[in-house]
Amino acid sequence: MRITFKLFASLTDYLPPAARQGNIIELDVASDASISQIIEPFGLPPKLVHLVLVNGVYVEPEQRLSRTLADGDVLAIWPPIAGG
Repeated sequence: MRITFKLFASLTDYLPPAARQGNIIELDVASDASISQIIEPFGLPPKLVHLVLVNGVYVEPEQRLSRTLADGDVLAIWPPIAGG
């Protein structure tokens, strides 16, 4: 199945170089792949995987090991952001 994967802020550095400017990549993933399994090949440091959304809905950290996606879903991840 095919999903859209988006990384924001400093996490865009973990995308393939051609995808960094737009911060988005289309992925073919197994239908039983969890969020954690989908992001594992990208080597994101766990402490930087802060805000995880599927189709704009927040996914709690404890759900990321078991939550699977559906064809056409959008998985978006933000690192912790500090403001001033």
